[in-house]
Amino acid sequence: RSRATGLTWMRVPERMQNEIETERLVLRWFREDDVQALYLLGSIPEIIRYAQSKPLASLEDARALLHAAPFHDYAIHGYGRFACVWKATGAVIGFSGVKYVPEFADTELGYRFLPEYWGRGLATEAGEASIDFARSSVGLTRLIALVHPDNTASARVVTKLGFSVEKQVRYSGLNGVDVN
Repeated sequence: RSRATGLTWMRVPERMQNEIETERLVLRWFREDDVQALYLLGSIPEIIRYAQSKPLASLEDARALLHAAPFHDYAIHGYGRFACVWKATGAVIGFSGVKYVPEFADTELGYRFLPEYWGRGLATEAGEASIDFARSSVGLTRLIALVHPDNTASARVVTKLGFSVEKQVRYSGLNGVDVN
């Protein structure tokens, strides 16, 4: 445990998967060369409408986020969001995976995809793989999903994945919106 931060430093277990294959996707840890994809996922208004308060303004912002979020999470927790690669083209088209959320002292399943890939069941496909990873590789027995009350598509996905509304909570990541 670090006295300066209060965080527990973890070594990623040798058996920890950092790549998962589904029928149409490869879920893998983010890499430096994923900055452009992360920028798109964090700046396109219809993607972030229910997921983040402020769009990424530049590739530099995306690079900073890459280091502050996925890379940090991999190093500290041994897990984090996976880049979702479309097998047919090799392009990063979204992300999915579990992330520890200190504000709730819980681990959340989350996902985002480029709009042209919406409505194809990819969030469910990637979500199932992410949940299996969380159970088998990380040993988690509980996950949460934070869903904006107006995001009916995401609510359907998490319901298919076995989640149900436990309560509404205020979430600082969305300017203090109450999420399910």
